[in-house]
Amino acid sequence: MDVLTPDQLPDAARLLAAGQVIAVPTPRWYMLCARAADPSATNTVFRAKQRPAAKPLLFLLDSPGTAEALFDLSDDARLLARGLWPGDLALRLPWKPGVEPIAAVGSPALVGCPDGVLGQLVLLAGEPLAAAVCSISTPAAGDQDRPALTADHVTAFDRITGAGIAAVVDGGICPHGRHMTIVDCPAGVAARLEREGTVHARAVEAALAPAGGPYVG
Repeated sequence: MDVLTPDQLPDAARLLAAGQVIAVPTPRWYMLCARAADPSATNTVFRAKQRPAAKPLLFLLDSPGTAEALFDLSDDARLLARGLWPGDLALRLPWKPGVEPIAAVGSPALVGCPDGVLGQLVLLAGEPLAAAVCSISTPAAGDQDRPALTADHVTAFDRITGAGIAAVVDGGICPHGRHMTIVDCPAGVAARLEREGTVHARAVEAALAPAGGPYVG
């Protein structure tokens, strides 16, 4: 497994384009990433994590505009994307009629627009990525079940699981170690806070305030 610096993100993007899986730092923890449209690459992520196929991967976009093109956005979803993207907020979104869902990310899809190193990588890739935390999804006793917070943790995960990760972008220690916040945004229905994480519930409430007041969580 190659160890890249954040300055070598173009190399990471080339590895993704070649069908490889790479690990990328976020403020929360390291994420395994692959081209969302490449079933072979996304299957590598599922196998490495020992993740059930029924538990889809996170779908990463470069901008709210891309979300508009692919998903049926409610007014609440637009407010949240405008106020809190890019960042650590994920929206559960229904696909637009006529758009074929991507199997690896499911339907509805859990959609993010990341900032930082991961956000730069999505931009360089020029297409959506699928991602998941670098950890085993259903750990047994003795397995490495904690999310990777350093590049060394990623190396250990790769060795233990035989994942075949092509490279890790070494961004140092990930300080937060918490999940993303998730808001469910069905078409035509008020948004609902599904899980509070690094984005505080009050930030979600503030983003939705132009819609007529605080959401009901």
